[in-house]
Amino acid sequence: MTTMGDVARLAGVSASTVSHVINGTRRVDTGTRLRVEAAIAETGYRRNGVARSLAAGRTHTVGLSISALTNPYFGSLVHAVERALSEAGYVLIVGDSHDDAESEKRVTDSLLDRQVDGLIVAPAAGSERTTLPAIVRTGTPLVLIDRAVDIDCDQVGPENVESARALTEHLIEHGHRRIAVVRGIAGISSTVERFDGYVAALAAHGIPLDSDLVIEGESSTDVAEREVRAAMAREHRPTALVSMNNAMTIGALKALRSLDLSIPADVAFACYDDFEWSDLFEPKLTAAAQDVETIGATAAQLLLRRVGAEDFAAQRIQVPTTFHHRNSCGCAS
Repeated sequence: MTTMGDVARLAGVSASTVSHVINGTRRVDTGTRLRVEAAIAETGYRRNGVARSLAAGRTHTVGLSISALTNPYFGSLVHAVERALSEAGYVLIVGDSHDDAESEKRVTDSLLDRQVDGLIVAPAAGSERTTLPAIVRTGTPLVLIDRAVDIDCDQVGPENVESARALTEHLIEHGHRRIAVVRGIAGISSTVERFDGYVAALAAHGIPLDSDLVIEGESSTDVAEREVRAAMAREHRPTALVSMNNAMTIGALKALRSLDLSIPADVAFACYDDFEWSDLFEPKLTAAAQDVETIGATAAQLLLRRVGAEDFAAQRIQVPTTFHHRNSCGCAS
């Protein structure tokens, strides 16, 4: 590896002169500066940014541990976080936890080993017992994103309960009483809260909860496809479906198509999460859309305030969703 000393020897100057040319810390006469620049070009020297950052106490990097990067929602969330951090001069390093607490621990340990200035985590199930306490003990600035956990740190995510309730009640208003819910992965707050919204809507209209109508989609396209197909193949099948994230929505739609069931004629449909290309579906999907840009930017801003050593009480921010009223629910276009 080429060193600053190599550049200095080739240019016939001291290492301190090379440093002044590179960092602009002192005026260097034109002839000397040109010799140093030529030597840098010839040797291919690159300054050690990591060492310089560590000496200054900052690396200007932020780690993000998040699950299922193939999920369109999480991909958009990563993009929103990265854009906000980039505008502040930070580089984002991303690791996929695969929604597994042990994998998440490995990812966050690796990010901490890289001396990131802070961490943003979309916690996996069980994270509050493993990953998160370990991060807190290091004193590293931490923000949770998308999912809430009972721990004292900044947390940013979408509003879930009332959004899921509104979707379910909209289907009830169309006269449906056998409304199936496609539920996400167990043990995370978003799954619990969206299911709570579904149950609250049923209770408000005197509809008992039927366990046969609770479809475990596990936040997976393949699992949702399989389980929705099974539920819709029963003799006394649901007349409406509400899917609680977009990975499961894709699976549910594939299942309905495989059974030649028409939306909304055979089964009404609504979903939590929207797609950038929702208007391309026929019928168009009625959905609760998360404000991904606000969630990502807010998480980044909170983390940067912590990195900047601001002292303020931990914040828990719920960002409202937007109801996109289309026609998969049975409403006219």
